[in-house]
Amino acid sequence: MALRINFNYESASTHTALKANERMMNQSLLRLSTGLRILSAQDDAAGLFIADQLSVVAAGLYQGNQNIQTGLSALRIAENSLGQIFTKLQAMYTRVESAANDINDVNARAALQREIDNFRDAIDKIAADTEYNGIHLLNGDFQGKKIHYGARKDQTVTVNISNMRASQLGAYLETGNGGVSTKFEAQTSGGSLANFTANVNTVANNFVLSGTSEYVRIAGTTVYQGDATTNYLIDAKSLADAINSNDTLSNLGITATASNTSTADTTYNTANVVNASATAAAGASDETFTVYLNFYIGDGSTSFQVQLGTITVAAGSTTVSKNIADLDTLVNRINTAAGAAGAPIVATNSDGKLQLTTNDGETIGIEAQVTAPAGTSAAPDVTIDFSQLLQGGNNALQVASALAAGTSEYGGQVKVGTINIGGIDSFLFEYAGVSGTTSGNVGFNFTDTSGTNVGLTSITAIDVSSNSNAETYLLVVEKALQKVDKVRSQIGAIMNNLQSIYDAQKTAYDNTKEAENVIRNVDYAEEMSRFTTFQIRMQSGIAMLAQANQLPQLVLQLLR
Repeated sequence: MALRINFNYESASTHTALKANERMMNQSLLRLSTGLRILSAQDDAAGLFIADQLSVVAAGLYQGNQNIQTGLSALRIAENSLGQIFTKLQAMYTRVESAANDINDVNARAALQREIDNFRDAIDKIAADTEYNGIHLLNGDFQGKKIHYGARKDQTVTVNISNMRASQLGAYLETGNGGVSTKFEAQTSGGSLANFTANVNTVANNFVLSGTSEYVRIAGTTVYQGDATTNYLIDAKSLADAINSNDTLSNLGITATASNTSTADTTYNTANVVNASATAAAGASDETFTVYLNFYIGDGSTSFQVQLGTITVAAGSTTVSKNIADLDTLVNRINTAAGAAGAPIVATNSDGKLQLTTNDGETIGIEAQVTAPAGTSAAPDVTIDFSQLLQGGNNALQVASALAAGTSEYGGQVKVGTINIGGIDSFLFEYAGVSGTTSGNVGFNFTDTSGTNVGLTSITAIDVSSNSNAETYLLVVEKALQKVDKVRSQIGAIMNNLQSIYDAQKTAYDNTKEAENVIRNVDYAEEMSRFTTFQIRMQSGIAMLAQANQLPQLVLQLLR
């Protein structure tokens, strides 16, 4: 054994081990006192990087959820205000419906109009005043707004809230005002839908649906189209039914209503509703001609016949006598025949005028028919004052001209009902062959030309001074209500989406923080065990250092 005194290797080595152990014990002590496993980058460089990135994500998730909470607060304010607007519109709807009742006089309708105007002003105030932190929510400014919910770039939900001012609420409305066809006169064929439509088509082809080139198309969807086999009358109810049963249009919020009431322009008069002139052959007996009214209802496939009366030409003279049904008798005959045929039309005596109303806007076609008995020589000319039978009717429509024995001749007109097509958003409206484009009162008589994007009729335009106005504006308010509900449902969907994101991100936040915790923070059970080990090592190291420092003293024994 070599003994040296200038350098005590054993003592130095023990001291070095003691210093390293002291450093690790102090590190463990700091971990226990701070709760952190990674005190600096040198403790775990890779772990620090991962933990810091997890920390950033967790902080982003936390702030994203804070953003969601503020977004939800704003949307709740908007949705609650929309609920108030809906309530005002609902009250407005009932006032318009009340005004549609013709029991109201001018003063009552004026009072209802004032109430409607007050509701409109209230809606404007709600839309203008609803805000969150100075940000207006319902006046059209809240468009393309982003709610950033996530921890990363572009994790956003876009919110658009439509302008809910009164001027922006209503129906995108296309109106078909209907019309009365140009008369057809003294035709030798009639008595059937095919003959009737052929006669109508010769003078007013926009009143007959025929061929695949004739159609109505809404938002790119064809809802009404002719075929190559059968001609039908243009019919507002058929178009309305086609629109209302179309799922595509229903999803777009587009619906239609139709009506048709014909009140004759002229008071009914048995003395002049039918006029005839004829000359019977000398020596012949009296000759009687029968006058019928053939009704074609809807598209014309439902029809029935009533007798209007008879014309008798005295033997060997020009004397003509008439036996024409009075108005009440005619009304009764029409209703009886319509009921038997299942035709949806009702006739009434309206202050001495013939009024015809179809149930759901079906077209009214009337064909007058004069039938001559066999062997007659009178060859009468017969005209009928259609203004006493049909609104817009011709006052001297010639039905028969020199009517031959054993034959019938026909003349008639068609009244198409009105149709209102309403949507909550603008839609493209196209048609061909069903409505006049250069002159009014033809076919459906649409207010817009084909290819038009239908414009808005807002609730600010509501005028309930008449039944017809009120009926139209009922649809306008109905669409306004649907728009408010649509916007509310969109806001509700966004709120549900944000809440789902919030819940998912809260779970993600918890898991991310736990992942960071595993890397960054100390496990006290494990670290306390390590600390105890380092303490024991320190104690034993100090004891062994003391022993190592005694080793050079052995040299003194050699020097004795």
